[in-house]
Amino acid sequence: MKSEDIAIKRILDANLDRAREGLRIIEEWCRFGLNDRVLANECKEMRQVIALSHRDELRVARDTPSDPGTMLTHPEEERRENLQALLRANLCRVQEALRVIEEYGKLYDPSMGTIFKELRYRVYTLESALLSQPLKSSLHDYGLYLVTSPDNNLLETVESALEGGLKLVQYRDKKGDDLSRFANARKLRHLCHQYGALLIINDRIDLAASVDADGIHLGQQDLPVATARAILGDNKIIGRSTTNPQEMAKALEEKADYIGVGPVYSTPTKPGKAETGLNYVSYAREHCPIPWFAIGGIDLDNLQAVIDAGARQVAVVRAIMQSDDPKSVTGQFLSRLSSTYV
Repeated sequence: MKSEDIAIKRILDANLDRAREGLRIIEEWCRFGLNDRVLANECKEMRQVIALSHRDELRVARDTPSDPGTMLTHPEEERRENLQALLRANLCRVQEALRVIEEYGKLYDPSMGTIFKELRYRVYTLESALLSQPLKSSLHDYGLYLVTSPDNNLLETVESALEGGLKLVQYRDKKGDDLSRFANARKLRHLCHQYGALLIINDRIDLAASVDADGIHLGQQDLPVATARAILGDNKIIGRSTTNPQEMAKALEEKADYIGVGPVYSTPTKPGKAETGLNYVSYAREHCPIPWFAIGGIDLDNLQAVIDAGARQVAVVRAIMQSDDPKSVTGQFLSRLSSTYV
């Protein structure tokens, strides 16, 4: 029984350390990356609650030299694709540690079960708030949004644009079969995250969920925003196409994270759809409180007219996808947009 007691104390000691360390990593981002006093304070308060349960007799039971776990590792622990992956990994680490403490704590001190169950649910709430914030707040920073079209050189074109500084990509393919879409979406997600960019999937919520994309873009005939959010979770970006003030108002009421405004000019991407012109762009400038992207037939030749009408963020298809030098064109778009972006 004595050796069993010592083992339980060692389990509690290791997981109390693990939970506090993970929370500290998250707290530092809330404090210095987000400048969010509320989230940082929530992390700090939880660390203090954990510290109160980390009694000296648990620390004394520690035996690091004989712990076989110190030599165990996994390749996934040695790399982090991006900030989201880092935060997600540490949130999972904290949740797992709290669950261990909750269960083994019942054998050491029954009150620990209740305390750490409550903490675990607080971390779930923190996760929802934290993982949604970096993505959605970053939308304001992206002047250029590439919407892909079917292309034999899809990955090469997108990577060239990413090399030019692109940070927001939408995968759109209305004609391909599901296996091809799935393969392309997976490759694009990996490619975008390599460059610190976000990947949005057009229309297909199932595809977005299956590849863990950063969000979904919905047309007017697609599912409601609330339904998409229920499926994908609060931490994912959800955009909506709009062509007039009424559709904009509905998207805002649905709490979309961003909207598309257009098509500004006629485009083969939207065959048979009348252009909205620059008046709707000017309307969006005055009335849209969330990020919005002017879209539809925009290229380097007419970009200035779109900017003059009030756009600070634009989405393009052919201007990059059909370019001989996507990297250079991307750089030109970003340079001209950054000089006017506010």
